[in-house]
Formats: sequence, structure tokens, C-alpha cells
Amino acid sequence: MGGENVQIEKSNNNSSSSSSPSASGPPPTCFSHFWSSALRAKTLTAPSVRTNDGEGLLRRLGLFELVLIGVGASVGAGIFVVTGTVARDAGPGVTISFLLAGAASVLNALCYAELASRFPAVVGGAYLYAYTAFNELTAFLVFAQLMLDYHIGAASIARSLASYVVSILELFPFFKENIPSWIGHGGEEFLGGTLSINILAPILLALLTIVLCWGVGESSVLNSCMTVVKVIIVIVVIFAGAFEVDVSNWSPFAPNGFKEILTGATVVFFAYVGFDAVANSAEESKKPQRDLPIGILGSLLICAALYVGVSLVLTGMVPYKFLDEDAPLSDAFASRGLKYVSVLISFGAVAGLTTTLLVGLYVQSRLYLGLGRDGLLPSIFAKVHPKRHTPVHSQVWVGIVAGILAGLFNVRVLSHILSVGTLLVL
Repeated sequence: MGGENVQIEKSNNNSSSSSSPSASGPPPTCFSHFWSSALRAKTLTAPSVRTNDGEGLLRRLGLFELVLIGVGASVGAGIFVVTGTVARDAGPGVTISFLLAGAASVLNALCYAELASRFPAVVGGAYLYAYTAFNELTAFLVFAQLMLDYHIGAASIARSLASYVVSILELFPFFKENIPSWIGHGGEEFLGGTLSINILAPILLALLTIVLCWGVGESSVLNSCMTVVKVIIVIVVIFAGAFEVDVSNWSPFAPNGFKEILTGATVVFFAYVGFDAVANSAEESKKPQRDLPIGILGSLLICAALYVGVSLVLTGMVPYKFLDEDAPLSDAFASRGLKYVSVLISFGAVAGLTTTLLVGLYVQSRLYLGLGRDGLLPSIFAKVHPKRHTPVHSQVWVGIVAGILAGLFNVRVLSHILSVGTLLVL
């Protein structure tokens, strides 16, 4: 199993003992063999720590990089778009919505932190925890749901990122209104809108896939730089907007009652989802038992502070009824005559979506690596490049799947596919 010291045990000891040739009774059927395999659980012992030698993953991620991975995975479209959408219903109380969602995420993060500190430092995250606590079938279903979310999510983010990149390019007169829709904006639609051809989104996915295949150190540097830029831009937005706040816009604080605030909390909860990426970095962390719990909780608290700050500024600058649902931050600053901040927000959105996409692709490849090691997927997914120390085959596969989806479907169709898949799983 990929060189790891891993032992697989069946949860039913009687089935293992009765499988000997001398045992009485009818021979096992294909169904009984499948069922016994599906119910076996995984017992882990700590793997040998890999250094800069060998062909495994390298432990090159410190605490700072882990925190930035969590922040990079979380702070994206949620802070630039969803804030305004929820505020239209919850009013200034959207701040409480973010706090409630953050509190629920902290409970979830504490569970992740405890598991990350107790489990051996190997890839797998939620899949690994399910495999050890329950059985193989449950773990594979968890993996399937995660891949459905990650693949479609990566394609959707790539589409949005392509649109933002084109918007920035159109700031220059040479590109103004000279970029066809099939390159970045929307896409060239066919079959009544079912297919929507987009070229830039797969190209961006290919570039990020190359960076991730190059090495975890190089991809971590890119994520760290983009995340720092993104956080600085968000902080600048908060401070610039603080001088434009009209306190009267915060009254009434909950115009539609506490029920809408609770409903908003369920909507903005996804904005915190990303700390699980830290758990999936276990095998490449320098000190996983110490750094993973701190990285998970630290990134979550940073995200919560940024979300609350943006919510207060946004609802204080513009009455909640007049917030734009597509680009609330840009529209709010433009309405105050601060167009330079609107441009800055566009750059922040590009940085935010880039890091979210980068970390999402990274996590997917590590999950494929874990299943390849466990024999639930072809062994090619378990191979690690001897020089780059990255799961190149898994990473390229992830990039191809996301690239095909991003090149053929728009965000609306992708969201519908995700909804149908989630209903099937439930």
C-alpha cells in the first residue's frame, strides 16, 4: 500500500475465520466476498517520516503555510458575493449569521483538529477518518461525495475566475470589447445553453495543475503569496469602507427577524468550508501533530474576523435593500465614488478564486492518492514522482476532469449537476 505501514482488518472476525479451505459450509459467493470487503475497517500505525530523500511526499509545510492553505481555501467568492445576497434578507444581521456559522464551524473544526492530532500523519482527511471509524463502503461513499463537490466546484470556480481575469484585461483599452465570449466571459452556448464553450477556464486549470505537479513547495509559495495579497486587499477594503459607514444603515439591525438571520447562517456556512484542506496536508506537514490543529483553528478564526468586518462595512455603507446581489462590494464602493477600491476588489477576487481553486485541486489529488494506496482505485493513482515528490498522475487526472467540465458547462448548469448529485447521495 504505497510503502505505508497500514493494516486492513475485517470488522467481522467470523467471516475471516470461516474463509479457510477446511471450513465447512458453502463456498463464499461474489456478494458475500463484496460484503465482507465493504465492511472491513482500516487500522493505521504511524508511517515513517519522509524527508528530502526517497520517493514519497515531502514534509515541507510549516504552521504558517498550513494556516494560509486554510485561509486560501475558504476566503473566495463567499466574501465578495454571498455577503450581499444574504444581507438582502437578513439586513445588517448578516453579521450575526456569519458569527453563528463560524461558531458551528468551530465545533466541526475542533473535531477535525482532534482527529488530526490523534491519527497518523497520512493523506485522506474525512475519507481516512470514515475508513478507520466505520468501514470501507462508508469511506468510499464519503470519497465519492467529496469528489462530486470538488470536481464541480473546481470547474465553477475556474469559470468565475476566467470571467474576472477578462474583466481586469478589459480595463486596458486594447482589450476593451475585443475579447470574444467563448474565451472568458460566459461562453459560446450550444444546444439551447446546455453546452457553453469556454477556453480560458481550462487553460487556467492547466496552469495551476502544472504548478501543483512541479512541487508542493512551489505551489505553497504561490498560495501563500496570493493569499497574503487577498487578505491585505480585504483589510484595505474594510478600513476604506469604515470611513464611509453611515450608522443609521444598521437600524433596524434585523429587519426581517431572527429567523432570516438563522437562514442566512445556513447559507454562509459554506464560506467557512476549507479548513479540511489543512487536514489533507497531514503527510506533507513538518510537525503534523502540533501544527494541524493550530492550522485548522487559526485559519477558521482569521476567516471569521474577515467575514464579520466585511459584513459590517458593507451594510453600513449601503442600505441593505439596495445591495447588489452579483457584486455587492464593488457596487457599494462605486456608489461612494471610490472606483479605485472597486478595481482593487476585482484583483482581490482573482487572488481569492485562484487560491481557492489551487487548494481544491491540491486536496483532490491527495484524496486520489489515498484511495490508490488502499487499493480502492488503480495503483497508478498511488504513484509519487521520484523527483518532484508529488502525485503527478492523480494531479493530472484531477486537472483533466475539472478542465473538461469547465470548458463545456457554465456555472448554472454545473450548480444543477451538483444539486442532483447531492440529492442522489442523500
